[in-house]
Amino acid sequence: MGAVSAAAMALMPALAAAQQATEEAGYTAGHPLPGQFHLQRSVTPIMDSITAFHDGILMWTITLIVLFVLALLIVVIVRFNAKANPNPARFTHNTLVEVVWTVLPIVVLIVIAIPSFGVLSDQLTTPDGERKYLGANIFSFGEVEVPAPELTIKAIGQQWYWDYEYVDQDLALTSVMLQEDGAAGRLATKPNQPRLLAVDNELVVPVDTTVRLEVTADPTGVIHAFAVPSFGIKIDAVPGRLNETWFNARETGVYYGQCSELCGKDHAFMPIAIRVVTKDEFAAFIAAFKGGDYAAANATLAALQ
Repeated sequence: MGAVSAAAMALMPALAAAQQATEEAGYTAGHPLPGQFHLQRSVTPIMDSITAFHDGILMWTITLIVLFVLALLIVVIVRFNAKANPNPARFTHNTLVEVVWTVLPIVVLIVIAIPSFGVLSDQLTTPDGERKYLGANIFSFGEVEVPAPELTIKAIGQQWYWDYEYVDQDLALTSVMLQEDGAAGRLATKPNQPRLLAVDNELVVPVDTTVRLEVTADPTGVIHAFAVPSFGIKIDAVPGRLNETWFNARETGVYYGQCSELCGKDHAFMPIAIRVVTKDEFAAFIAAFKGGDYAAANATLAALQ
């Protein structure tokens, strides 16, 4: 079983590539699909970096480590069993081996840490319109240009749902997970939306726009975490503290996430749904939102499929 597991791990880069090709051929959902094992499809520069890091250095590093350990196990099994080696050696130390198994992991960790810190820095550094971002060129510190933020949104974790504020527009909405049934349930109002991820009010943002996201939690509440896999963002929502991240989605659609902090009894039932629309649709949405309520503004957008 160990050999089978090791062989499966060795094939992971190829399997990941095949999965990615399948996704690109027909997968446009902003949420996980049945049987999916790869990362969700990227639609932002941050997630491009994470995907390149995962499919590149991380996968090949763990594959080489698994193959190396498998080779050592085979050598031990074949050469040092009781039949092949009835008189085992009695020495207990080998200076070269001890130096190698100490230094080599340190080198591997350094190689992994350098691009990892770059990805983390990108997520926590809001663009200013001048700084270049890693993007998919993770080892060349690539030429991905991201414009300065045009929209600021504040996400507030509650027990157990999310409040959103369009800071500059002085607008706010509450987003609650849809239940399975009932007159206002998912099956009645949004039958094609994913179970336990569909919400009554999505957060609407424009495409190809840098969005500054300020994240906190109710001062009388607990710690939550705001995470959207397709955007590559995950950041804590801490009472009394304002954390900041950003995203720039290049494709329209609805992208889902969830609270990723164990925040209490309904932790699993406070999903995040971000609806990315065209800039013209967003302008119409905001104009209608200012003149009425979210339902009226949402009516200006195309119906969800």
